[in-house]
Amino acid sequence: MATEGGGKEMNEIKTQFTTREGLYKLLPHSEYSRPNRVPFNSQGSNPVRVSFVNLNDQSGNGDRLCFNVGRELYFYIYKGVRKAADLSKPIDKRIYKGTQPTCHDFNHLTATAESVSLLVGFSAGQVQLIDPIKKETSKLFNEENSCQHLWKADWNEDRQDEGSKTSEEALVTVQRLIDKSRVTCVKWVPGSESLFLVAHSSGNMYLYNVEHTCGTTAPHYQLLKQGESFAVHTCKSKSTRNPLLKWTVGEGALNEFAFSPDGKFLACVSQDGFLRVFNFDSVELHGTMKSYFGGLLCVCWSPDGKYIVTGGEDDLVTVWSFVDCRVIARGHGHKSWVSVVAFDPYTTSVEEGDPMEFSGSDEDFQDLLHFGRDRANSTQSRLSKRNSTDSRPVSVTYRFGSVGQDTQLCLWDLTEDILFPHQPLSRARTHTNVMNATSPPAGSNGNSVTTPGNSVPPPLPRSNSLPHSAVSNAGSKSSVMDGAIASGVSKFATLSLHDRKERHHEKDHKRNHSMGHISSKSSDKLNLVTKTKTDPAKTLGTPLCPRMEDVPLLEPLICKKIAHERLTVLIFLEDCIVTACQEGFICTWGRPGKVGSLSSPSQASSPGGTVV
Repeated sequence: MATEGGGKEMNEIKTQFTTREGLYKLLPHSEYSRPNRVPFNSQGSNPVRVSFVNLNDQSGNGDRLCFNVGRELYFYIYKGVRKAADLSKPIDKRIYKGTQPTCHDFNHLTATAESVSLLVGFSAGQVQLIDPIKKETSKLFNEENSCQHLWKADWNEDRQDEGSKTSEEALVTVQRLIDKSRVTCVKWVPGSESLFLVAHSSGNMYLYNVEHTCGTTAPHYQLLKQGESFAVHTCKSKSTRNPLLKWTVGEGALNEFAFSPDGKFLACVSQDGFLRVFNFDSVELHGTMKSYFGGLLCVCWSPDGKYIVTGGEDDLVTVWSFVDCRVIARGHGHKSWVSVVAFDPYTTSVEEGDPMEFSGSDEDFQDLLHFGRDRANSTQSRLSKRNSTDSRPVSVTYRFGSVGQDTQLCLWDLTEDILFPHQPLSRARTHTNVMNATSPPAGSNGNSVTTPGNSVPPPLPRSNSLPHSAVSNAGSKSSVMDGAIASGVSKFATLSLHDRKERHHEKDHKRNHSMGHISSKSSDKLNLVTKTKTDPAKTLGTPLCPRMEDVPLLEPLICKKIAHERLTVLIFLEDCIVTACQEGFICTWGRPGKVGSLSSPSQASSPGGTVV
């Protein structure tokens, strides 16, 4: 209930907000939740997470949504800004006993209308590979093979009248041979149909291959690479088995990791407050950063791979330059821990200016953004079209967002005055412009390491409409992926040292794993001390953790309370923004100019409504 005077207005749930693009509006009819729509009692439960996949079917309804609430996992058709699917009829629903799902990830490479591979991590340490379309469970990882997990698929008596078939599954709490701690993050390795990476609250990460078994005995490890506060081991066995690699990173839980847009680099954030960025193929540490205080909880890459944003227990968002390996800005707007950060590739803008030199090709522009969603086809087309004319772009503004335990959504703009504080804002730039990715990063020992990808985010028209779908580059999709996979992951061969085969079709792109490519020059590091505790008091005021007054402080464009419980999801899609809170409500916010594209006039004219 709205109040006059300032008292309670600050605690009001907002259902719309305005930025320079126009009005963003909550769409109540597009909300997803548990079928009963009752707020979930989130005490002691793992965060609600959301994953998307596009099945590339011909119906125009190819998007699918997966989310976990408590011990339940749901799989629905996702309709964006249109009316949500019938919540009483999920494509697949699973209820787990003895453990809870904590995170999940789809394999976008292998997804079809008939089958999709979904990885699910659990609070008791297991990782499950399921197909929610075929309603099959393929494999269970980090579980003793001799102890079969219980499975039954039956009608749920409470849901018979709704026509919903429910899968009830009990993952028996037996000895987990690889890691007994909670799974904090699971992701498919970019460009691979079979490799995936799993992080645990123990501080360990494991690389798996879905085609290999985990074995019936605990794995034995052999040191592969060692450095400051990290170590990487291979699994020592007569036959190839999982895990292929074990990473031990920092102190305390490894809260999240994210691959760079080209898949070459891996950014990890840990409870010890450190961001660590690795070259994933060579297992080399590229750079580090320390939070102002407390643990870091979330991390994301800019669409061009030049910047990393983190959030955590210091209530700040921190922007770190990949090229310079330093903090370039902090943002203060949240009043509690920041739980998710994400870049918006559809609102990041490129403005035209004076002619300038550009380093890169059309494919450099294209293959970077292809690692995002297929929705970004219009983005790629726009970049390619602009690059094929005169090289005129200069001014770049990165848009990113954050959500936190304070139930607030913040949007931020990272502008040229922050990126290039010592440069004129709108004149030609040939060395430090955001288009040039050829400068080696600090501390690279002379190696010509470039940023992960050489493209810039798409321009946003100066109107309320956002980029529309484009199909002009559909024919080049396969060649784009060829270049991306060949450049980003060609160093992998199988652990059994099979010859790597060159593949030229999109469905054949695979990323296999080999240790042979890791250079011998790093072997002298194998005897370094791995655990070197860093005193926080000694890092403050250093490049690892500059003082607050030493770096620019960003203010949010908007900072709005949008939920009753802590926010756990923020995903930017082409026509909407998706958020979710711990009560189990997945909300869709229509972008400016997109709400009018609803299927019926009655839906298009529906009021903004209130958040449940």
